[in-house]
Amino acid sequence: MPSLPPLTPLLKDPERLEARLKEIPQEPGVYFMRDAADNIVYIGKSKSLRSRVRSYFREDPYREYRIACMTKQVAEIEFIVTDTEAEALALEANLIKQHQPHFNVLLKDDKKYPFLCITWSEEYPRIFITRKRKLNSKDRYYGPYVDVGLLRRTLNLVKRVFPLRQRPQPLFKDRPCLNYDIGRCPGVCQRLISPEDYRKTLQKVAMIFQGRTQELEAILTTAMEKAAEELNFEYAARLRDQIRGIQSLGADQKVQSPDDTVSRDAIALAADEHHACIQLFQIRAGRLVGRLGFVADAQSGTPGAILQRVLEEHYQTVEAIEIPSEILVQHELPDSDILAEFLTQRRGRKVHIFLPQRQTKADLIDMVERNAGYELARTQRFADRNHQAMLDLAEILDLPDLPHRIEGYDISHIQGSDAVASQVVFIDGMPAKQHYRRYKIKNPTVKSGHSDDFASMAEVIQRRFRRYAQDPNLQRVGNPDFPDLVMIDGGKGQLSAVVAVLREMNLLEDVKVVSLAKQREEIFLPGESLPLTTEAEQPGVQLLRRLRDEAHRFAVSFHRQQRSDRMRRSRLEDIPGLGHHRQKQLLAHFRSIDYLREATPQQITEVPGIGPKMAQQIYDYFHPQQDREDELQAESASSSWLTNG
Repeated sequence: MPSLPPLTPLLKDPERLEARLKEIPQEPGVYFMRDAADNIVYIGKSKSLRSRVRSYFREDPYREYRIACMTKQVAEIEFIVTDTEAEALALEANLIKQHQPHFNVLLKDDKKYPFLCITWSEEYPRIFITRKRKLNSKDRYYGPYVDVGLLRRTLNLVKRVFPLRQRPQPLFKDRPCLNYDIGRCPGVCQRLISPEDYRKTLQKVAMIFQGRTQELEAILTTAMEKAAEELNFEYAARLRDQIRGIQSLGADQKVQSPDDTVSRDAIALAADEHHACIQLFQIRAGRLVGRLGFVADAQSGTPGAILQRVLEEHYQTVEAIEIPSEILVQHELPDSDILAEFLTQRRGRKVHIFLPQRQTKADLIDMVERNAGYELARTQRFADRNHQAMLDLAEILDLPDLPHRIEGYDISHIQGSDAVASQVVFIDGMPAKQHYRRYKIKNPTVKSGHSDDFASMAEVIQRRFRRYAQDPNLQRVGNPDFPDLVMIDGGKGQLSAVVAVLREMNLLEDVKVVSLAKQREEIFLPGESLPLTTEAEQPGVQLLRRLRDEAHRFAVSFHRQQRSDRMRRSRLEDIPGLGHHRQKQLLAHFRSIDYLREATPQQITEVPGIGPKMAQQIYDYFHPQQDREDELQAESASSSWLTNG
């Protein structure tokens, strides 16, 4: 079937544009804008779809540059009608999260602000700090928190006051660890507490991070008084210690508030030409219980649009009870009435959004804005440092432009065994971990007892740039996936091997490559026998060293993982009929080969997929026939001695 020709942009076809606009109803809903390649470039919501969509195509000399660029690309418009504006907001948030349109106001995936995670998906949930957030998980994430030190101190105090699971995996198979003996853990590894009772404890802990400390104090106080009346003084003392610990968390977090009985959030931002740093203060009962931080592209929208996007994304992930009755904003939101209606429906009670102009509430917004300004200044310092490093590196290497994307490569092995390689990427001087790659060396000559770093490095570079060699028309300049600079961890030998493979692929002119030797931190260029004259403390050299160290760390960690997996599997692989999947199940159940060796056939059958016959075969593997004959002889000798005695 022949493919349809691509549509022209609507601005170049006024008749089709007008006809399409007339088809859009005057009802609330969500609209999609697609380009000529049928990609969704923008998703929006409105209480009147036709009016909102038509406004994009009116001539406006003051229109935002981002929107002007977007409308020039729109070739088709689609829509979904909803019953209410609040439904439109919820649908828009889900669709933006799913499609990630280029022109929507999207928050940056910034790893500097950590979250607190409670793994409700597990039978006995864990609680820990993480910088990686899984949006579609059943686990609950709180944050992102600006003050990581305060977050760690709070979590440490919570783990001292409440008995919680302390380890991701049990330390012992048949007994609890020391945390149980000192009262830090209720013994979840040995199921000394039921999952239901443990979850009740963790729900109390969750109330702390939801800002519901007063409510929790009241619950614990009632339980303490009841325990005292029943003469259960030991339990009452534990509850008293928990109450004191909770009270100590908010001792120094009082803020000036016009009404301590009202729960409120205050949000503000500070921005320059490139970055927008947003802070959201959570105030409950007159106490600052949370200070959350977000980062966005300053060019992605107006200040009000950025604030609205932050609020929409934040309140989509919290529980209804965590939504405050009052939200103070620094700038007017484009759709504050829709957002307020949506939050009111979720909360079950009225939610107000205010733009304070005077008195205490305005002072609170000013305080949030000042804190956002400090974060912006810190972001600018990092950006300036990295920019100076890239300028210096471009001067050292005589590059025509700044090296925005730099890739670093390293090899890791032990005498050729488990040989692997790493590819790490720095964008604008910062690690871009979403672009990291790991390689297993496939060269048959590289094996245990025989290593070849030169051949390994050549193989990795050949695999990385293979598609560019196969398609000469594939874009190089301006391609975000193509590096401005490649750094090899090594000396002249590794560099020569890489240059040879790039020349063979006809890519030597396109790929700028250097190597950094470890001993003297010397930079080598292709075709040069002597290193460049540099100082170790130059910003450009330090940037290469950070890249080299990160490549080394990433390669070594992957090598250790491969070696560990091989050593754990190697003995099980010798058992006939035991595949890789059942090997993993055995190790997951027994945690180590030593515990598996000590298990009886009946205990081995507890592993899913292991029947009595296979269990006996595994047991026989670890207890050969000779060992069993020795046991029988020992039993016979013992029986004979007892009989004669």
